[in-house]
Amino acid sequence: MPQKLSNFNAVLATTFRPRVPHSFFSVSCTIQCSTCRVRYPAASPYLSSQNPSPQARPSRPPTRAFSTFPPLLKNKRDGEKGNKRSPNDAATNPATELDPFDFSELEAGIQRALERLKDELSKLRAGGRFNPDIVEALRVSLTKGSKETVRLGDLAQVVPRGGRTVVVLVGEKDHVKPISSAILASPHSLNPTPSPHSPLELTISIPPPTQESRLQALTSASKAGETASHAVRQARGAQQKKLRAMSLTKKVGPDDLKKAGTKMEKVVEGGNAEVKKVVEGARRVLEQG
Repeated sequence: MPQKLSNFNAVLATTFRPRVPHSFFSVSCTIQCSTCRVRYPAASPYLSSQNPSPQARPSRPPTRAFSTFPPLLKNKRDGEKGNKRSPNDAATNPATELDPFDFSELEAGIQRALERLKDELSKLRAGGRFNPDIVEALRVSLTKGSKETVRLGDLAQVVPRGGRTVVVLVGEKDHVKPISSAILASPHSLNPTPSPHSPLELTISIPPPTQESRLQALTSASKAGETASHAVRQARGAQQKKLRAMSLTKKVGPDDLKKAGTKMEKVVEGGNAEVKKVVEGARRVLEQG
């Protein structure tokens, strides 16, 4: 009987050689192929040499390979474009864009116009109260024939010395002549003379105002007032443009826009009245000087 079983196993090994890989599992005293469903004796030499039993080679579940990809990062340029803010972001901020009663920009524009006006008028009061800033603001050419100029206040110090006398203290000896030439060429009719006590000192006698100088100062004061009034109108135009944009977007009611327009006109009227007041005060001083 053992000899017959051995011959039978040899026939199976040569006759039923699998053409594809087979997997086997144990069924009672035999081993059955899960592909072709053929049963083989457990002692088959084919199984022992070609395909070990499941006990000798345990089966493993199929594994799945996972692919990995590099993380997608945001482009630097795209980030810069997204984070880049427009210069008009402050003007288009919803907090202020939808507030028709925000007159901060209008009031700031009027205040700047008044400050420039007062500064211009202070330089015209050369009658009884001479302003040293007039001399300090003169331009000095240190090199003959050169177009480059330097502010006189950067080269010398202008000090009032009571009455109608002003002293110019020059820092360097080489600057005395250019400074003296710049003062003589100014439209203020000033004549500097060297001081006998120091070669770096120039004395300026302020001449009394004449009828011609008064008229010129009054004309300059009127022009300064017109410039300030124009600046106030420009500030009003910017505010009016803001209200018009709110009206087009229809994000603010017409009643609020009408009230805001009325209040805007009152702010502008107050600014014009202040400009007129400053100019008239300066004109009175110039006429009396």
